[in-house]
Amino acid sequence: MKKPLLAIAGLGVSASLLLAGCAGGSTPTDGAGSTTEITYLTHWGGAQVGELEAAAAAFSADNPDVTVKIQSVPFDQLLSTLATQGSSADGPTITNIYTAWLPQLVTDGIVAPAPADVAADVTGNYGPGFAEAASVDGEVYGVPNEVALYQLNYNTALFDAAGVAEAPADWDALTETATALKGSGVKNPIGFITAWGNGVVHPFLSFVASNGGSFLNADGTKSALTSPEVIEVAEYYEELAKSGLTDVTLSTADANTTGPYLDAFSQGQTGMIVMANWWKSTLESAMGDSFADIESAPIPVGPSGTESSSISYTWANVVNGQADAAKQEAAWAFLTYLNGPDSGVAGSSAMGDILVGMGILPSRASDLTAHASEIETPFLASYVAAQATATPFPTVNGIAEATTALQVELEALLNGQKDAATAMADADAAVNAALGGN
Repeated sequence: MKKPLLAIAGLGVSASLLLAGCAGGSTPTDGAGSTTEITYLTHWGGAQVGELEAAAAAFSADNPDVTVKIQSVPFDQLLSTLATQGSSADGPTITNIYTAWLPQLVTDGIVAPAPADVAADVTGNYGPGFAEAASVDGEVYGVPNEVALYQLNYNTALFDAAGVAEAPADWDALTETATALKGSGVKNPIGFITAWGNGVVHPFLSFVASNGGSFLNADGTKSALTSPEVIEVAEYYEELAKSGLTDVTLSTADANTTGPYLDAFSQGQTGMIVMANWWKSTLESAMGDSFADIESAPIPVGPSGTESSSISYTWANVVNGQADAAKQEAAWAFLTYLNGPDSGVAGSSAMGDILVGMGILPSRASDLTAHASEIETPFLASYVAAQATATPFPTVNGIAEATTALQVELEALLNGQKDAATAMADADAAVNAALGGN
């Protein structure tokens, strides 16, 4: 039997967090001057919270019977907060979730299916893959927003100093480039993030996809981590670590998914790193004018691969399935406004404006059109092109546990605690257990 999401989250949430912050109430909806208060839970920080608050205020100006409170928690608390509070009618009304969590949230009855008009908007105005990621068994449960892919970010100033003319397209070129960077004094030629699940797993699986392999079998029920294509990637990681071409001490993450790996890359200690498009604004803020030196390129293709393929994933706004009817109705109305083409600038939605401001690719077709000139940049253009050959991250029950299981083994591999074959064999067993297999 699958564990409920609260067990999967596996994190203690303090009583103060349970009692404060995210809960929102509504006054009776049948009295004169009554209002409904809904809450929107996100892991975004300062600037983006302010933009969401501005959108909420604009919505309430036209809908004075609804108020929207924006709440923010660190990324590493988002799932546990949702798991703990989501089963309550007074929990967050709307949550911005990673869609890999959606199947379990539906199983646990935490999220509500979208009403017919919202479902039609999602299937009609978002790409099929994005709409599918926000659905379970063909039923829409959320409104997609963020699209994230992984590419090789590199510092052109460090490349120039090392005599490297272009980004590496395959593993041989990647090793040559890393060696040249090391020779020119770069401490961490290629960084592999640790201490953050997606930051560890998604880059690895992007290398796997670019080497002809996959995380799971075709129907998503079993691990594929002991395939020759995956073992080749693990052995390549092991080789880079043993040869000193990657330094895990400069690649750790903190609870906010920033930390030393960001510092090392922004300060020129790391020459290359596989990372998602959404860190553009954080990186730009950290680097200032030097951000102009950062460009992106496709994931290098492995010896068993035929083309570069990034792991891709989406986020979506979902509505609390335990909230009362008035709150659910208000929540879907706000999401229709927030993600619709009349809430932003020049045909973009307000959500599209927020996402592009962070360097995140929006999933709504009209938002991509409205922001076309802003996303064709040396940093983002490679991510845009990568959508054509991307490999979607699996959205199946147990995937959160499976991700953690693979993370643990990859970190053991990078830290020299296990060899490639052992790490992948152990990951294979743990992933199968997470998926309910052997």
